[in-house]
Amino acid sequence: MTEIVSISISIVALAVSVMTAWFTLLRRGTVRMTKPTIVFFGPDGVSHNGVPAKSKVFLRSLVYSTGKRGHIIESMFVTLRRGETRQTFNIWVYGDDNLARGSGVYVGETGVVCNHHFLLPEDGTRFEFLAGDYQLDVYAALVGRSVSLHLCSVHLTIDMQAGTQLKDAECGIYFDWGQDAQRYQSHVEKNAASNRNPMRFLS
Repeated sequence: MTEIVSISISIVALAVSVMTAWFTLLRRGTVRMTKPTIVFFGPDGVSHNGVPAKSKVFLRSLVYSTGKRGHIIESMFVTLRRGETRQTFNIWVYGDDNLARGSGVYVGETGVVCNHHFLLPEDGTRFEFLAGDYQLDVYAALVGRSVSLHLCSVHLTIDMQAGTQLKDAECGIYFDWGQDAQRYQSHVEKNAASNRNPMRFLS
């Protein structure tokens, strides 16, 4: 009887050790993103010689791993949908004071919080921020995975007044998350990218 009890205790202890090792050392988990506290649609900088600055999407959020081992993000990109119009902003730049072109970022369980800038591809593509309802989706490409991971989806609205203001190439719109109201509150600023450093990325 004593031997049976001892064996049972040993088996339970072994099972607990295996489960502990799985949850703390072996389980990869996945990558997640918190709701962005701020989102920006507008120009990346100011116009030069009459040529409007490129459009970009900016957001600030925490990206973290649900597993102990963490993950490496190869790249991130966002898609912006308005009605039947869909545009991908695939050039990713991140950081706070010192911005860098995103590539090979390690994300652990404590996460990485910083500014994320997403610009249009260098193929002459343009995108106008018109009045309407938008769906912003954030994706990450992880090392070892062939399919991009969907991190976050945010719904935003540009009203008619803001849409008219955004026809000015120097204007951008900010969406600030209001925790009490549980919605984003928007406002338009002139020369927004240069007024609120570090929003601007110079390539």
